Amino acid sequence: LSNTGLYIAITIFALAQLYVQVVFFLHLNTKSESRWNLVAFFFSLVVVLILVFGSIWIMVNLNYNMMH
Repeated sequence: LSNTGLYIAITIFALAQLYVQVVFFLHLNTKSESRWNLVAFFFSLVVVLILVFGSIWIMVNLNYNMMH
């Protein structure tokens, strides 16, 4: 596979694995009784995204300011 095809395949497999783990192992679905579990999952997802993108932002900023 080309590099682009490989990246797309890895992304698709990662999303499929995320779906399987969330639905079958964490038992998160859209039923009304599991709404708080779903809310907690989305809150955790937002926190993780803030941490990841904030860390990348800090590293890019440090690289820009330190590599003159």
